[in-house]
Amino acid sequence: MTRSHSPVLATFALLTAFVTAACSAGPRGPATTPLDARARTVRVLVYNIHAGKDAAGVDNLAGVAALVRDLRVDVALLQEVDQGTRRSGNVDQPAVLAQRTGYHVAFGSALDYDGGEYGIAILSRWPITFDTLVHLPVDPPQTRAGGSREPRGALRADIATPYGSVTFFNTHIDASREETFRLQEARVVDSLVRAARATRPLVLMGGDLNSTPESQVQQNLRASGLRDAFAECGRGSGFTFPSDSAIKRIDYLYLSGAMRCTLAEVPATRVSDHLPLLIEVIIP
Repeated sequence: MTRSHSPVLATFALLTAFVTAACSAGPRGPATTPLDARARTVRVLVYNIHAGKDAAGVDNLAGVAALVRDLRVDVALLQEVDQGTRRSGNVDQPAVLAQRTGYHVAFGSALDYDGGEYGIAILSRWPITFDTLVHLPVDPPQTRAGGSREPRGALRADIATPYGSVTFFNTHIDASREETFRLQEARVVDSLVRAARATRPLVLMGGDLNSTPESQVQQNLRASGLRDAFAECGRGSGFTFPSDSAIKRIDYLYLSGAMRCTLAEVPATRVSDHLPLLIEVIIP
């Protein structure tokens, strides 16, 4: 004679089958879990290192390397970097920073100076697959006191991050009171970013732009579609200069496309005459 199961026993049997099937599937580890937002975070430092000296002119290149390590930086955009100049004791600063941090480095020389080279550098936790420096011409050519010139440049580095290749631009534009030269230089930098974005989805631009947020330079960059990271997620004033009593926000990181930031802050330090800008960027 056939007997039917009670509803309770039937439910228990279904639950048992479900649990058994779930357990037989094995644990769900990180390999099967999509990367969350924090896993796709890149920590970027924008820092004018004052030729490896503090505000008093005392050599402090070791302090720059220590700061990069202590802040767990992934990519550092550095300005005012010497390579073999007399004022810096003929030290190859990019090479020393790479050695002290264990990072990859790209250096772009904006001009010959004091027996060596002077320019900008990018440190990266991950391999740099391509780098090039593009000079930023101005018309008429800028002449400083004594007839000297200080041409500017933009350093591009394509970096192989775990989340795909990301293109970084690092620049340091004119510091004159008037915006004449800065406007021209920023226009070229913006064109470089636009050209890169035509073929690469992940592009960031940062550096010492020697201009405050209300300036025409900054207004033009924002109008082009670039987004000021500090304006989106910054804490505090964002002032980065001078380091001992900061009253100006002149150091920036600009985002493009679907990238966003979760943190932008100015760590307190006296390593240079600038304060560093630290940003956490989420890679889409």
